Amino acid sequence: MATKAQAKKKPMAKTKSASSTASKSRSTDAEEKPTTAAIVVESLRPKETTKEREARERRQEVLHKMLLGKRQEIMKEIEGSLGQSLTEDQQRRLESARDVGDQALMDLERELGISLMEMRNRRRQSIDEALTRLHEGTYGICAECGVEISEKRLQAVPFAKLCVECQSRAELLEKIEKEEDRD
Repeated sequence: MATKAQAKKKPMAKTKSASSTASKSRSTDAEEKPTTAAIVVESLRPKETTKEREARERRQEVLHKMLLGKRQEIMKEIEGSLGQSLTEDQQRRLESARDVGDQALMDLERELGISLMEMRNRRRQSIDEALTRLHEGTYGICAECGVEISEKRLQAVPFAKLCVECQSRAELLEKIEKEEDRD
């Protein structure tokens, strides 16, 4: 029995040391190695001059500020609607519904509020993903053709992944597919 206990202890010790070295290597890998997307972008990007690099860095800084501003606006909207819904709930408790119609109207308002909250949260998540892409170096570059997306488009749709032309093409293809499905 002593040999079985020793045999069991040895793999456990190895597992602990292997997991601790794996976690150490993961933490150093995450700090040192760029993501795959960043590597691909860098390999596709031709060697840039100092002026081009400075222009790219300025653009990234402007885009970063714009994304943070949009995110902050959405967070204020979310916080405002949360505070408003809490006061509305308190009012509902104080006032009892007079009839079924009043109750139905209150339920509809509550459901609309929830839908708006979910929509704002999805926009916030999209902006968070855009910030991640900006950090990786893929934000502002069309996922289809690789052309820089105009700042005007990014201000209108901060989480855009496609340039106007590619987005139009994708929407047209989607429309055609929907029409084919109807037939």
